[in-house]
Amino acid sequence: MKQWFKSGDPWIWLIGGAVSISVIMVVGLLLLIGVRGLGHFWQPPIVQTTFHDQGQQEVVLGSIRQVETVTAQTVREAGFEVPEDQDLVTRYLFHLGNRDLTGRDFQWFIGDFLDEFEYPESAIMLERREWGNFFGHLVSIKEDGEVVAEGEAAFSELQSRLRRSNDLMGETVRIERYDIGRINRAIEMERLEQRRIELNDSLSSEERAQRIAQSEAEVARLNQEYQVLFDELQELRSVARRDALVARTSDGREVTIVLADVVRATRANTMSIGQKVQEYGARFWAFMTGYPREANTEGGIFPAIFGTVMMVFIMSIVVTPFGVLAAIYLREYAKQGPVTRIVRISVNNLAGVPSIVFGVFGLGFFVYFLGGNIDALFYPERLPAPTFGSPGLIWASLTLALLTLPVVIVSTEEGLTRIPKAMREGSLALGATKAETLWKVIVPVSTPAMMTGLILAVARAAGEVAPLMLVGVVKLAPNLPVDGQFPFVHLERRIMHLGFHIYDVGFQSPNAEAARPLVYATALVLVGLILILNLSAIAIRNRLRERYKSAGD
Repeated sequence: MKQWFKSGDPWIWLIGGAVSISVIMVVGLLLLIGVRGLGHFWQPPIVQTTFHDQGQQEVVLGSIRQVETVTAQTVREAGFEVPEDQDLVTRYLFHLGNRDLTGRDFQWFIGDFLDEFEYPESAIMLERREWGNFFGHLVSIKEDGEVVAEGEAAFSELQSRLRRSNDLMGETVRIERYDIGRINRAIEMERLEQRRIELNDSLSSEERAQRIAQSEAEVARLNQEYQVLFDELQELRSVARRDALVARTSDGREVTIVLADVVRATRANTMSIGQKVQEYGARFWAFMTGYPREANTEGGIFPAIFGTVMMVFIMSIVVTPFGVLAAIYLREYAKQGPVTRIVRISVNNLAGVPSIVFGVFGLGFFVYFLGGNIDALFYPERLPAPTFGSPGLIWASLTLALLTLPVVIVSTEEGLTRIPKAMREGSLALGATKAETLWKVIVPVSTPAMMTGLILAVARAAGEVAPLMLVGVVKLAPNLPVDGQFPFVHLERRIMHLGFHIYDVGFQSPNAEAARPLVYATALVLVGLILILNLSAIAIRNRLRERYKSAGD
């Protein structure tokens, strides 16, 4: 045994076991996130049963979200009468929906008090723009208050009219977000132009009055264009709200729901596997490309995906040249003495500073100092309302660049250190200057190390949340930082971020049960996004490594 320990084999097995456990934990975590996140988009059957409690009964209609087994004592403490010889009880978490009618969305029911489960074919689930899902039985379809379909024909009529309603609502969103948004921005620019004219002391009173009159004429023209679009918007909304459906709830009440308030309608109990797969794809696509609703507990996460990618992209553009130049200076040009050693120690220590400290620094320096001075110099007509003097995309990206700068510096400097001395001496012996040797020989060969630093920086930056809450990330950003309005890329706008979205949905949501699957789904998207970014950088690094492999050998 003593000889076995001296051979080192136990330590090899110990390291191998630790690596295996780590891999199993990572794979298990990804599987947990994937199963719970992706399972959210699968259409479960709609269950109808009757709940009996102390002589009263209630018809329950909804989908089962969770099933678990608890001790009978726990149920007895909640006031339910369970036989004394029973130790375990099964309970079901039903997604009942109809929050606007009953004030509840999810509720636990004890299995011992439920009748046999039924799956009525007439049961429908409506995904609404407000108040969450609705469960009931479809009765009829109305247009302007007149019944146009009922019975079995009602559902097919519902689907065709729902598609038309969604098209109309999409048109209203386009007019609101783009056409009216463009006019409002143009009116705001004219207002700022008038303010700029008033602040320009070099103009005479006649010139000032003439320019202001021209601006006011342009504002009047824009207001007329706005009124035309507003009337068109009102007409579209009126047409979209003509159609409605009548549904009967589990307690027998008939409810009228305008189709303009419905996103999709499904009859899960009559759907085949193929139809469920198609519905799954439609829901997942809507989640990836849609905008959030209902305090981020419904809808999609496209603004968060776009904001995350945009911020990481800008951060990479900023941190790469600064980190590489700093590493080149420390390794190739700086005199290796106490001062250089102190700088290296400081860089290494910066990598361990809590990220929230960088957020406070970014808020104080980038937002208040730098952004405030930019507003004073270039946007005086907008003051006291800030332009760059408030949190935004550019400041979030610069804060992350500062946060990840030590990683890039250390990685690049290590790559420069590993380059053989003979390569430098050979280049100099052939007559190249030090600068030519550096930029034509040393830097290209060390490019894979630079990409390694960028990979580590992207992996850390994409998942950061704490500093971004101070310098530019918000719960809901209605406008993307890139659009068709000049200057097309709006670095001063606030953005949404997948990491902050997970925090907000998971810990700030008023409906925890509805938000829980979205937390897993969003976390899975964030992990996938980081994986895609890293794999892209790794592919570039490997190509560069193969390109300069012979030079490094």
